[in-house]
Amino acid sequence: MAVDVTNEIVIHRPVADVAAHAGDPTNAPQWYTNIRTVEVKTPPPLAQGSQIAFVATFIGRTLSDTYEVVELLAGERLTMRTAEGPFPMMTTYGWTSLAPDRTRTTLRNTETPSGLATVASPPIAASMR
Repeated sequence: MAVDVTNEIVIHRPVADVAAHAGDPTNAPQWYTNIRTVEVKTPPPLAQGSQIAFVATFIGRTLSDTYEVVELLAGERLTMRTAEGPFPMMTTYGWTSLAPDRTRTTLRNTETPSGLATVASPPIAASMR
């Protein structure tokens, strides 16, 4: 069973500010409660092909995954994916200006668990929300 969860929030800051902060993976522990540490494995600047190692706690477990940037449109979208472990994940951050000081921020996580991990799909989706 595939998991596809999108969360959205409006932030009262210009899109350039929001995208710069949220689009820098090293800032993730400041605003993403599950992420504990981030290590960029490739030289700056962040670009397609960059690799980032995340350590997170999720459903009471510690998970370590390395993501690769597959799309980066400055100020608009950042997409990363991993195929490691039982939960291959695609994460997309999106930013849309609603007004000079209002930005719609979306975070979409999609995955297709394999093997026994498919049983965990419903609780995983609930936890991601």
